[in-house]
Amino acid sequence: MDHTAEHLDPTAPTPSSASSPAAVAGVNAWLASLAAEAGSAGGAGGRGGRGDAASELSLGPDSTPLGVAYLRTLAAASQARSRAAGVVAAELRAQAAEYRAEAARLREALERAGLARDALPPTAAAAARAVAAVSNLLDIRDADMSSFVVAGADLSMRRAEAEEKRDKVHKESNTLLDYTRKAINKHTELKKMLEKFKNDVEKRQAEQMTGWQTKLVMMDSKERQYILQVSNYKAMLNRVAYTPEINHGVLMEMAEHKKDLERRTKPIADTLRSYQDLPPDKALAALAIEDKKRQYAAAEKYLEDVLQSALTTTGL
Repeated sequence: MDHTAEHLDPTAPTPSSASSPAAVAGVNAWLASLAAEAGSAGGAGGRGGRGDAASELSLGPDSTPLGVAYLRTLAAASQARSRAAGVVAAELRAQAAEYRAEAARLREALERAGLARDALPPTAAAAARAVAAVSNLLDIRDADMSSFVVAGADLSMRRAEAEEKRDKVHKESNTLLDYTRKAINKHTELKKMLEKFKNDVEKRQAEQMTGWQTKLVMMDSKERQYILQVSNYKAMLNRVAYTPEINHGVLMEMAEHKKDLERRTKPIADTLRSYQDLPPDKALAALAIEDKKRQYAAAEKYLEDVLQSALTTTGL
């Protein structure tokens, strides 16, 4: 892990030894080594020369403690990376030397066996190139049969896994296709039902509108009739001097009082009705009364005679 960012924090507190002559000399030495490396890489034909580069990569008299500390930390990180890179480069050079020596030994052995690249027939060269191509394709570093077998087994396993995944995806796709077909059929049925419902709704709405219009016409006629009846009833009530104080209870009391008066006045009316046949004059009335008395007496005498006659006939 790279910890350079931890060592190059400019906000870190500056140590007291950052601006010491030893620290400045160490930073200048590091800068001089960088200038030397740049000069050696650029060659003698570079512009300025080594002395100019060294003078440009050196601390001036106006250096600050913070800048010195920052450059010192940067120098330490750079030197650590340089040492690590040197170690890795040495290892890589050693491996390259080993690979070159191994290639030389193999080339010498092939030449002794008469299998040099130039001595191989075209078919063998083509086969070797094919083997090399297959090795590169299978990521094999040698031409051993075991490596090819392992790589072939690995490839077969990958193929089996790919086929298994393909079968699984195929089954899932078939299932989804079946679901999709069912959904499409259901959607078609729902669309047909929706169209049918729309037609039914429109038809029923038309029927309801027709019925409502008929009812509205009838209600309009009834309304005019009721308004006319109300006007007539109001006119009749005005003629009979009806007031809001005359309610149902008052009318019922008046009806009961009328019945009571009729019951009381009926005997008097009957008596007065019996005197309707009398003349208006008093003398004539007295004569009429006397005449009625005689008629009453004659009637009583006639009744007695009849009763007497009946009794006599019964005794016989």
